[in-house]
Amino acid sequence: MIKNVFFYCGILLLCASFSIPEKVVKKADKVMHKFYDVDAITTTPVVISETFNAETPSEFADGNLFKITSKEKTLGYGYIGNAPSKTATFDYLVLFDEAFIITKSKVLVYREEYGGEIGSKRWLKQFLGASPSTSELQYNDDIIPISGATISVRSMTKAMNNVLQSIAILQKANAL
Repeated sequence: MIKNVFFYCGILLLCASFSIPEKVVKKADKVMHKFYDVDAITTTPVVISETFNAETPSEFADGNLFKITSKEKTLGYGYIGNAPSKTATFDYLVLFDEAFIITKSKVLVYREEYGGEIGSKRWLKQFLGASPSTSELQYNDDIIPISGATISVRSMTKAMNNVLQSIAILQKANAL
């Protein structure tokens, strides 16, 4: 009996650890409202099967890939991800148009003392226009390094490449 209680508590804790924190969702919602300049936005999760999810470098779960609409008009798609920094992780949002071309990227929560410069609008503009058909973005070539934020810059670059590669895989399989 007690073993079952611990087992189920462990399962609940495990499931809860993979969900998007409410703070992150609220920040993403605020960014989307400002970016699209509309009063009402609806986000609808894009469900990716476990089979396709296993084939992609990015994780699609808990509604982190979603369609964005306003008054029944599709505005685009969004993805909320989490990437490692030196000793913690950071949460980010990527907005795409209907063809999955990046229209906005934003670091939502950065949990390190150093490296937060990756959240600057100027630096994040480097990802605008990238699409699943874009060749892989290269650190120190396509993406400018930031002194003191090397790990975070590399991590964000890898995360963006993973998302784009994942979407390309899903598009090729007609899963999107």
